[in-house]
Amino acid sequence: MNVSRIAIAGGVAASTVLLLAGPAAAHVSVQPQGEAAKGSYATINFKVPNERDDASTVKLEVNFPAEHPLSSVSPQAVPGWKIKVDKSKLDKPLDVHGKKITEAVSKVTWTSDGSKIEPGYFQQFPLSVGQLPEDADQLVFKALQTYDNKEVVRWIEEPVEGGEEPESPAPVLKLTAASADAHGAAAADDKSDHATDDKAAKDTKADSASPSASADSSDGTARILGVVGIVIGIAGVAFGVLAGRRRTA
Repeated sequence: MNVSRIAIAGGVAASTVLLLAGPAAAHVSVQPQGEAAKGSYATINFKVPNERDDASTVKLEVNFPAEHPLSSVSPQAVPGWKIKVDKSKLDKPLDVHGKKITEAVSKVTWTSDGSKIEPGYFQQFPLSVGQLPEDADQLVFKALQTYDNKEVVRWIEEPVEGGEEPESPAPVLKLTAASADAHGAAAADDKSDHATDDKAAKDTKADSASPSASADSSDGTARILGVVGIVIGIAGVAFGVLAGRRRTA
């Protein structure tokens, strides 16, 4: 009996842990489409699940990291949602492709315009962003999720490396190392271009030499035919003379 009670108690406790862990794992997150390489541009998606059984999400606010401003932020239209992009002046202008950027996006807000994230569903909000910093391994975006019952969930706690996940973690975009394949590919293309040029040059030389070779061949053939014609002509004359003599005799 005691064993059965202990087993039941353990099962209840385990179920409680799972129930509590479920909602905590379903938080606002950000993921790139493909890779988010340092110094490049990327398309990222903010994934917003609905954690409530009796309310729907009607608003998402995403704050951009001020310590790593992004010069380009372009939202993709999401049916049923209005998008507002806020910018702020930079203390230090950014130099992007030789152009001075004096302001950057500080916040993007999606507000329900007919659509809602209902219980049991999630929604993705895409952005094209860049130029990603070269001196950081990640970007932390603090987000606020608002429900239609006026509840606001603040996903703003920054994770600590090696520590446990916070109760309300902020979305974190992991950055990958900048790829040097582009330089290698450029070098390979240059080699390929040189090889193609060399081949083309050889083909051109061969083509330019071909008419002369053809002309020489044609001249030789003409000479041979001429000699053959002369021989045939002489033979014809000799045959005619012999035939005439036979008739006279």
